Amino acid sequence: MTTPLKFWIFFHIGVFAILAFDLFRKTKTVSFKEASFWSILWVSLSLGFNGLLWHWKGADKALEFFTGYVIEYSLSVDNIFVFVLIFSYFKVPGEYQHRVLFWGVAGALVMRGIMIGVGSALVERFHWILYLFGAFLVFTGIKMIFHKEDDAVNMEGNPLVRLCRRFLPISAKDNGPRFLARENGKWTLTPLALILATVESTDLIFAVDSIPAIFAITTDPFIIYTSNVCAIMGLRSLYFLIARVVDRFIYLKYGLAVVLSFIGVKMLAAKFWHISTAQSLSVVGVVLGISIAASMLATRKSHTGG
Repeated sequence: MTTPLKFWIFFHIGVFAILAFDLFRKTKTVSFKEASFWSILWVSLSLGFNGLLWHWKGADKALEFFTGYVIEYSLSVDNIFVFVLIFSYFKVPGEYQHRVLFWGVAGALVMRGIMIGVGSALVERFHWILYLFGAFLVFTGIKMIFHKEDDAVNMEGNPLVRLCRRFLPISAKDNGPRFLARENGKWTLTPLALILATVESTDLIFAVDSIPAIFAITTDPFIIYTSNVCAIMGLRSLYFLIARVVDRFIYLKYGLAVVLSFIGVKMLAAKFWHISTAQSLSVVGVVLGISIAASMLATRKSHTGG
Protein backbone atom coordinates (compact mmCIF):
# COMPACT_ATOMS: atom_id res chain seq x y z
CA MET A 1 0.00 0.00 0.00
CA THR A 2 1.41 3.40 -1.03
CA THR A 3 2.00 5.85 1.82
CA PRO A 4 -0.04 9.07 1.39
CA LEU A 5 1.99 12.19 0.61
CA LYS A 6 0.79 13.89 3.81
CA PHE A 7 2.68 11.30 5.91
CA TRP A 8 5.94 12.14 4.11
CA ILE A 9 5.31 15.87 4.54
CA PHE A 10 4.45 15.54 8.23
CA PHE A 11 7.57 13.50 8.92
CA HIS A 12 9.91 15.89 7.10
CA ILE A 13 8.43 18.97 8.78
CA GLY A 14 9.27 17.38 12.12
CA VAL A 15 12.80 16.40 11.04
CA PHE A 16 13.61 19.83 9.56
CA ALA A 17 12.23 21.62 12.63
CA ILE A 18 14.46 19.57 14.94
CA LEU A 19 17.51 20.03 12.72
CA ALA A 20 16.92 23.79 12.57
CA PHE A 21 16.69 23.98 16.36
CA ASP A 22 19.88 21.95 16.73
CA LEU A 23 21.72 24.03 14.13
CA PHE A 24 21.25 27.26 16.05
CA ARG A 25 22.26 25.83 19.41
CA LYS A 26 25.51 27.18 20.77
CA THR A 27 28.29 24.79 19.75
CA LYS A 28 30.27 23.57 22.74
CA THR A 29 31.65 20.43 24.27
CA VAL A 30 28.67 18.18 25.01
CA SER A 31 28.59 16.91 28.58
CA PHE A 32 27.49 13.43 29.61
CA LYS A 33 24.39 14.92 31.26
CA GLU A 34 23.40 16.81 28.10
CA ALA A 35 24.10 13.78 25.91
CA SER A 36 21.91 11.64 28.19
CA PHE A 37 19.05 14.16 27.95
CA TRP A 38 19.25 14.32 24.14
CA SER A 39 19.58 10.54 23.78
CA ILE A 40 16.44 10.01 25.87
CA LEU A 41 14.67 12.73 23.88
CA TRP A 42 15.59 11.22 20.49
CA VAL A 43 14.48 7.74 21.56
CA SER A 44 11.24 9.16 23.00
CA LEU A 45 10.49 11.06 19.79
CA SER A 46 11.16 7.93 17.73
CA LEU A 47 8.88 5.84 19.94
CA GLY A 48 6.26 8.59 19.78
CA PHE A 49 6.40 8.47 15.98
CA ASN A 50 6.15 4.69 16.22
CA GLY A 51 2.93 5.17 18.20
CA LEU A 52 1.56 7.43 15.47
CA LEU A 53 2.41 4.77 12.89
CA TRP A 54 0.47 2.24 14.97
CA HIS A 55 -2.54 4.56 14.87
CA TRP A 56 -2.20 5.42 11.14
CA LYS A 57 -0.99 2.20 9.56
CA GLY A 58 -1.64 -0.56 12.11
CA ALA A 59 0.35 -2.80 14.43
CA ASP A 60 2.24 -4.68 11.70
CA LYS A 61 3.75 -1.52 10.20
CA ALA A 62 4.56 -0.17 13.66
CA LEU A 63 6.40 -3.39 14.51
CA GLU A 64 8.31 -3.23 11.23
CA PHE A 65 9.38 0.34 12.03
CA PHE A 66 10.46 -0.56 15.56
CA THR A 67 12.47 -3.58 14.39
CA GLY A 68 14.16 -1.54 11.65
CA TYR A 69 14.88 1.24 14.14
CA VAL A 70 16.46 -1.16 16.66
CA ILE A 71 18.64 -2.74 13.96
CA GLU A 72 19.80 0.62 12.57
CA TYR A 73 20.33 2.16 16.02
CA SER A 74 22.38 -0.84 17.10
CA LEU A 75 24.50 -0.73 13.95
CA SER A 76 25.09 2.97 14.65
CA VAL A 77 27.28 1.97 17.57
CA ASP A 78 29.74 0.57 15.05
CA ASN A 79 29.89 4.06 13.48
CA ILE A 80 30.73 5.48 16.90
CA PHE A 81 33.78 3.23 17.22
CA VAL A 82 35.13 4.78 14.04
CA PHE A 83 34.12 8.36 14.93
CA VAL A 84 36.05 8.06 18.20
CA LEU A 85 39.12 6.94 16.25
CA ILE A 86 38.74 9.74 13.67
CA PHE A 87 38.39 12.51 16.26
CA SER A 88 41.24 11.21 18.42
CA TYR A 89 43.50 10.60 15.41
CA PHE A 90 43.03 14.15 14.13
CA LYS A 91 42.83 15.67 17.62
CA VAL A 92 39.48 17.38 16.97
CA PRO A 93 38.56 19.60 19.97
CA GLY A 94 35.36 18.64 21.79
CA GLU A 95 33.65 21.93 20.90
CA TYR A 96 34.05 21.17 17.17
CA GLN A 97 32.92 17.53 17.29
CA HIS A 98 29.21 18.40 17.58
CA ARG A 99 29.48 20.64 14.50
CA VAL A 100 31.18 17.93 12.43
CA LEU A 101 28.63 15.33 13.51
CA PHE A 102 25.69 17.67 12.82
CA TRP A 103 26.69 18.20 9.19
CA GLY A 104 27.80 14.59 8.94
CA VAL A 105 24.31 13.46 9.96
CA ALA A 106 22.68 15.98 7.60
CA GLY A 107 24.74 14.58 4.72
CA ALA A 108 23.97 11.03 5.81
CA LEU A 109 20.22 11.72 5.66
CA VAL A 110 20.52 12.84 2.04
CA MET A 111 22.75 9.91 1.03
CA ARG A 112 20.56 7.34 2.75
CA GLY A 113 17.41 8.82 1.24
CA ILE A 114 18.91 8.39 -2.23
CA MET A 115 20.14 4.86 -1.47
CA ILE A 116 16.79 3.77 -0.03
CA GLY A 117 14.95 5.25 -3.04
CA VAL A 118 17.19 3.41 -5.48
CA GLY A 119 17.06 0.20 -3.43
CA SER A 120 13.26 0.27 -3.20
CA ALA A 121 12.93 0.83 -6.95
CA LEU A 122 15.27 -2.08 -7.67
CA VAL A 123 13.46 -4.42 -5.26
CA GLU A 124 10.08 -3.49 -6.74
CA ARG A 125 11.30 -4.21 -10.26
CA PHE A 126 13.71 -7.08 -9.56
CA HIS A 127 12.51 -8.95 -6.48
CA TRP A 128 15.39 -11.43 -6.75
CA ILE A 129 17.77 -8.67 -5.71
CA LEU A 130 16.72 -9.39 -2.12
CA TYR A 131 18.72 -12.62 -2.38
CA LEU A 132 21.79 -10.58 -3.34
CA PHE A 133 21.18 -8.38 -0.30
CA GLY A 134 20.96 -11.50 1.84
CA ALA A 135 24.21 -12.96 0.53
CA PHE A 136 25.88 -9.57 0.97
CA LEU A 137 24.76 -9.36 4.61
CA VAL A 138 26.07 -12.84 5.40
CA PHE A 139 29.40 -11.86 3.81
CA THR A 140 29.42 -8.57 5.74
CA GLY A 141 28.69 -10.35 9.03
CA ILE A 142 31.62 -12.70 8.53
CA LYS A 143 33.88 -9.86 7.42
CA MET A 144 32.96 -7.76 10.46
CA ILE A 145 34.49 -10.35 12.79
CA PHE A 146 37.91 -9.82 11.22
CA HIS A 147 37.55 -6.10 10.40
CA LYS A 148 39.69 -3.55 12.27
CA GLU A 149 38.03 -0.18 12.92
CA ASP A 150 41.29 1.74 12.65
CA ASP A 151 41.40 0.94 8.91
CA ALA A 152 38.72 3.61 8.46
CA VAL A 153 40.90 6.49 9.72
CA ASN A 154 43.41 6.28 6.88
CA MET A 155 43.13 9.92 5.80
CA GLU A 156 45.48 9.64 2.86
CA GLY A 157 43.74 6.57 1.47
CA ASN A 158 40.19 7.90 1.86
CA PRO A 159 38.77 8.23 -1.71
CA LEU A 160 36.58 11.27 -0.94
CA VAL A 161 39.45 13.09 0.80
CA ARG A 162 41.81 12.30 -2.08
CA LEU A 163 39.21 13.68 -4.50
CA CYS A 164 38.93 16.90 -2.48
CA ARG A 165 42.69 17.33 -2.36
CA ARG A 166 43.05 16.72 -6.07
CA PHE A 167 40.39 19.10 -7.35
CA LEU A 168 39.82 21.64 -4.53
CA PRO A 169 42.11 24.11 -2.74
CA ILE A 170 42.88 23.09 0.86
CA SER A 171 44.00 25.48 3.58
CA ALA A 172 46.99 24.40 5.68
CA LYS A 173 45.94 26.69 8.55
CA ASP A 174 43.78 25.88 11.53
CA ASN A 175 40.56 27.79 10.85
CA GLY A 176 38.70 26.71 13.97
CA PRO A 177 35.12 25.49 13.46
CA ARG A 178 34.87 26.67 9.84
CA PHE A 179 34.69 24.35 6.85
CA LEU A 180 35.52 27.13 4.38
CA ALA A 181 38.11 29.90 4.65
CA ARG A 182 39.12 32.79 2.41
CA GLU A 183 42.85 33.01 1.67
CA ASN A 184 44.48 35.35 -0.84
CA GLY A 185 41.07 36.27 -2.19
CA LYS A 186 40.07 32.63 -2.83
CA TRP A 187 37.80 30.21 -0.96
CA THR A 188 39.51 27.07 0.35
CA LEU A 189 38.47 24.00 2.32
CA THR A 190 39.77 23.79 5.88
CA PRO A 191 41.28 20.74 7.64
CA LEU A 192 37.96 20.37 9.50
CA ALA A 193 36.21 20.01 6.13
CA LEU A 194 38.46 17.06 5.30
CA ILE A 195 37.55 15.46 8.63
CA LEU A 196 33.88 15.97 7.74
CA ALA A 197 34.55 14.27 4.39
CA THR A 198 36.07 11.33 6.27
CA VAL A 199 32.99 11.08 8.52
CA GLU A 200 30.63 11.26 5.51
CA SER A 201 32.47 8.58 3.55
CA THR A 202 32.60 6.36 6.64
CA ASP A 203 28.83 6.63 7.09
CA LEU A 204 28.34 5.83 3.41
CA ILE A 205 30.27 2.59 3.91
CA PHE A 206 28.15 1.69 6.94
CA ALA A 207 24.95 2.56 5.06
CA VAL A 208 25.84 0.03 2.36
CA ASP A 209 25.92 -2.58 5.15
CA SER A 210 22.92 -1.48 7.19
CA ILE A 211 20.27 -0.44 4.66
CA PRO A 212 19.96 -3.90 3.02
CA ALA A 213 19.32 -5.32 6.51
CA ILE A 214 16.03 -3.43 6.84
CA PHE A 215 14.83 -4.81 3.50
CA ALA A 216 14.67 -8.15 5.31
CA ILE A 217 12.08 -6.65 7.65
CA THR A 218 10.01 -4.67 5.16
CA THR A 219 10.07 -3.40 1.59
CA ASP A 220 7.89 -0.38 2.44
CA PRO A 221 10.03 2.68 1.49
CA PHE A 222 8.33 4.87 4.11
CA ILE A 223 9.10 2.45 6.96
CA ILE A 224 12.67 1.88 5.76
CA TYR A 225 13.35 5.60 5.37
CA THR A 226 11.75 6.81 8.61
CA SER A 227 13.37 4.09 10.76
CA ASN A 228 16.76 4.99 9.25
CA VAL A 229 16.27 8.72 9.78
CA CYS A 230 15.11 8.32 13.39
CA ALA A 231 18.13 6.15 14.21
CA ILE A 232 20.59 8.49 12.46
CA MET A 233 19.11 11.59 14.12
CA GLY A 234 19.99 10.12 17.51
CA LEU A 235 23.53 9.19 16.49
CA ARG A 236 25.21 12.42 17.67
CA SER A 237 23.86 12.31 21.21
CA LEU A 238 24.58 8.57 21.36
CA TYR A 239 28.18 9.33 20.36
CA PHE A 240 28.68 11.81 23.20
CA LEU A 241 26.92 9.44 25.60
CA ILE A 242 29.09 6.37 25.05
CA ALA A 243 32.29 7.74 23.42
CA ARG A 244 34.16 7.61 26.73
CA VAL A 245 33.21 3.99 27.41
CA VAL A 246 33.00 2.66 23.85
CA ASP A 247 36.15 0.60 24.46
CA ARG A 248 34.12 -1.53 26.91
CA PHE A 249 31.92 -2.94 24.13
CA ILE A 250 34.53 -5.53 23.21
CA TYR A 251 32.05 -8.19 22.10
CA LEU A 252 29.46 -5.93 20.47
CA LYS A 253 30.88 -6.23 16.96
CA TYR A 254 30.51 -10.02 17.22
CA GLY A 255 26.87 -9.52 18.22
CA LEU A 256 26.33 -7.19 15.27
CA ALA A 257 28.04 -9.72 12.99
CA VAL A 258 25.62 -12.41 14.16
CA VAL A 259 22.65 -10.05 13.65
CA LEU A 260 23.70 -9.19 10.08
CA SER A 261 24.34 -12.85 9.26
CA PHE A 262 20.99 -13.87 10.74
CA ILE A 263 19.15 -11.24 8.69
CA GLY A 264 21.05 -12.33 5.58
CA VAL A 265 20.05 -15.96 6.12
CA LYS A 266 16.45 -14.82 6.72
CA MET A 267 16.44 -13.13 3.31
CA LEU A 268 18.04 -16.09 1.56
CA ALA A 269 15.64 -18.61 3.12
CA ALA A 270 12.48 -16.46 2.89
CA LYS A 271 10.92 -18.68 0.21
CA PHE A 272 11.26 -21.83 2.33
CA TRP A 273 11.33 -20.62 5.94
CA HIS A 274 9.24 -17.66 7.10
CA ILE A 275 10.54 -15.75 10.12
CA SER A 276 8.08 -13.16 11.40
CA THR A 277 9.03 -9.60 12.27
CA ALA A 278 8.39 -10.29 15.96
CA GLN A 279 10.70 -13.32 15.88
CA SER A 280 13.38 -11.29 14.10
CA LEU A 281 13.12 -8.55 16.73
CA SER A 282 13.45 -11.15 19.49
CA VAL A 283 16.59 -12.65 17.97
CA VAL A 284 18.15 -9.21 17.46
CA GLY A 285 17.32 -8.17 21.03
CA VAL A 286 18.68 -11.37 22.61
CA VAL A 287 21.93 -11.38 20.58
CA LEU A 288 22.67 -7.71 21.25
CA GLY A 289 21.71 -8.05 24.92
CA ILE A 290 24.09 -10.98 25.39
CA SER A 291 26.98 -9.25 23.58
CA ILE A 292 26.57 -6.04 25.61
CA ALA A 293 26.19 -7.86 28.93
CA ALA A 294 29.22 -10.05 28.19
CA SER A 295 31.23 -6.94 27.28
CA MET A 296 30.31 -5.15 30.50
CA LEU A 297 31.19 -8.18 32.62
CA ALA A 298 34.50 -8.80 30.84
CA THR A 299 35.65 -5.19 31.24
CA ARG A 300 34.24 -4.55 34.72
CA LYS A 301 37.53 -4.97 36.59
CA SER A 302 39.62 -2.87 34.21
CA HIS A 303 36.98 -0.11 34.18
CA THR A 304 36.79 0.10 37.97
CA GLY A 305 40.54 -0.17 38.33
CA GLY A 306 40.30 -3.54 40.05
